[in-house]
Amino acid sequence: MNRRGFLGAGLAGAPAAALASAAGAAKNAMPYNPRTERAMPMHNLGRTGYRVGILSLGGQATLEIAGREAEAEQIINRAIDLGINYIDSAAGYGKGVSEKNIGRVIKSRRKEVWVTSKTADRTYDGSMRILEQTLKNMQTDHLDLWQIHNLQTQAQLEQICAPNGALKALEQARSQGVANFLGVTGHFEPNVLADAVRRFPFHTLLLAINAADRHYLSFIEHLLPLAQEMKLGTISMKVATRGRVLSTWTPPPPDQQPASSRTTKPGTLTIEEALSYNLSLPVSTTIIGVDSVAQLEQNVRLASAFTPLSEAQMRALEKRTLPIVRQALYFRRWELGA
Repeated sequence: MNRRGFLGAGLAGAPAAALASAAGAAKNAMPYNPRTERAMPMHNLGRTGYRVGILSLGGQATLEIAGREAEAEQIINRAIDLGINYIDSAAGYGKGVSEKNIGRVIKSRRKEVWVTSKTADRTYDGSMRILEQTLKNMQTDHLDLWQIHNLQTQAQLEQICAPNGALKALEQARSQGVANFLGVTGHFEPNVLADAVRRFPFHTLLLAINAADRHYLSFIEHLLPLAQEMKLGTISMKVATRGRVLSTWTPPPPDQQPASSRTTKPGTLTIEEALSYNLSLPVSTTIIGVDSVAQLEQNVRLASAFTPLSEAQMRALEKRTLPIVRQALYFRRWELGA
C-alpha cells in the first residue's frame, strides 16, 4: 500500500485488524548492528524480541539544531559505528530537523538501527499527517517504534483514547506495517502514564528519570515497577536534563532561561555519575543526546565499562541532587507557586 492509500484507509473490524497488525509488523525485519554486542551490555526491549544496547542515541541536542547538519550526520554515523542500535527522535524536535538528519544517514543504514519517532498530536487525523511527514523526513517506509509524545494529563489520555484519537492512528500504522511497535512517553505525571499503559497494549514506555527522581513524583517508585510487571520495553531519558544535573553546567543569565526551569545553581554530578545512575536502573536502554562526537564517544566508553552501582551508591547520588531538585526535574508537574 502506498502512503496515500495508507493514510486514507480506515480501521477494519477487530479480528481482521489483529491479523493485519501481526502481518504488518512481521514483514519488516528487525534491524541488526553486529557491533553492539561487542560494544556494551545488551537487554531485551520488553516483549518486542529486539536486543538493545544499554546506551542509545537521543534525537535532541545537536541533532535538532538547524544549520548543524554535517555535525549531526557525523554523530549519527559514529554512533552506529560504535555499536548504538537504537535512535530516538520526534516530529517536534527542531520542527523536523532531527528526523531529517537521521533520515539522511539511515537511508543507507536502515538495517543496522532501530528507528523511532513520536506524535504530539492527540487526534487521529493530526497524527496521521505527522506520520506521513515523519516517514518522508526519515526516508524510510516504516518505523520500528511510533510513540505518543509526552502524555501529561488525564484529559490528554481521554483525548487519545477517543474514537478519533491518536491511538487509532497508532493502531492503523501498525496494522499496515508502517510502525512495527507502539509506545508512549512522558515526563510530567507518573499516574497518568500508569493509567495509559493499563488501558492500551503499548510495547514500550519512554520515561523521564534521573538521580533526582525519587524526590518528587517519582517515576521509579510509581511507574517503573508496573512497566516491569507488564513486560514493557523501558527507555530512560533526561539523564542530565540538558546539563542542569551536571557540576560542569554554568547556568545562563536568569532572563535567558525558561521560567519553569530558571536557576542560578550548577548541577552536582559528573556525567559518569549521572549516566551510571540511569544505567543501573532496571530499564532496557537509556537515551542521551550529545553536542559532539567527543561526547558520544565518552558516553559509549562509559557504557562499555559499566558496572551497576550498589544501592548505597545510588542513594548517595540521590542525596547529592537534593539541592537541585527543581532544575533536575523541571519537566514534572509542579503546583503553581511551588
